[in-house]
Amino acid sequence: MTSRLLQYARFTPETEAVFAREFNVHPLWREADANAYLAQHGAEFIGLLTNGGVGADARLIDALPNLKVIVSRGVGFDKIDLDATRRRGVVVSNTPGVLTGCVADFAMAALLCVARNLCAADQFVRRGDWKRGRFPMSTRAHGKRLGIVGLGRIGRTVAKRSSGFDMDVRYHDVQKMADVPYGYEASLTDLARWADFLVVTAAGGSGSRRIISAEVLSALGPGGFLVNVSRGSVVDETALVDALVNKRIGGAALDVYENEPNVPAALIGLDNVALFPHIASSTTETFAAMEGLVLDNLRSYLADGRVLTPVE
Repeated sequence: MTSRLLQYARFTPETEAVFAREFNVHPLWREADANAYLAQHGAEFIGLLTNGGVGADARLIDALPNLKVIVSRGVGFDKIDLDATRRRGVVVSNTPGVLTGCVADFAMAALLCVARNLCAADQFVRRGDWKRGRFPMSTRAHGKRLGIVGLGRIGRTVAKRSSGFDMDVRYHDVQKMADVPYGYEASLTDLARWADFLVVTAAGGSGSRRIISAEVLSALGPGGFLVNVSRGSVVDETALVDALVNKRIGGAALDVYENEPNVPAALIGLDNVALFPHIASSTTETFAAMEGLVLDNLRSYLADGRVLTPVE
């Protein structure tokens, strides 16, 4: 109980109860003036508990001069300043693998939602519009061409899910992979031009920032659909809004945004976009598994200075 840990993000009540019972954890949100608190007490903490959504920027890391470990819930780590942690020798862990299935499930659900315009259809019934006429035709998903941007764990599982819809799959990544049967496109623009549906499962970070550009969206074209379940930073949001408003792409299903929880106002009234509140991994089963891995990483580090799933 001697090693102090700073909790920067909220966890489920069950996990926070374990924090309180097993560890010396201080929730930062209890402080009316977090900056003043850290200025006085920041040196007391050796560990930081966070999640992929809020991460840990350089300013926070600098406010913890004795920080040794960051334990994060979620697979994404683009909001953790890894340059700062590497300079300081701070160990960082995330929770890969345990959310793969749920995110892939959600990607396919979002694809079906935007292809078949299911969100608008639901509202059509609720408003009573069905009594006044037939709902407009939509686009089928089975037998179509699926382009996957980033063929990691989640991308591969999306490809596997798509086999049930008899979809033809190609992918784009930093390099061609020898252990998959899918077609490879070295050019993201070429992949978009080929695809009916472009599903983004690439990791966030500086290397993938706004790779879904105006050029890529133009290649996707008015018959193509974008599905983003990765990070908002991967898409040029201004270009995407313009493409959707002017119907230069067929539609989009978005679970992530550049400035969450702020969604571009121009998207709210559009019927060619399905908007979700970053919930691809938000199932009780997946959160239990992620937070179980958070606890295991924390226990492992405090026992022997190593985490089970380090961010390299």
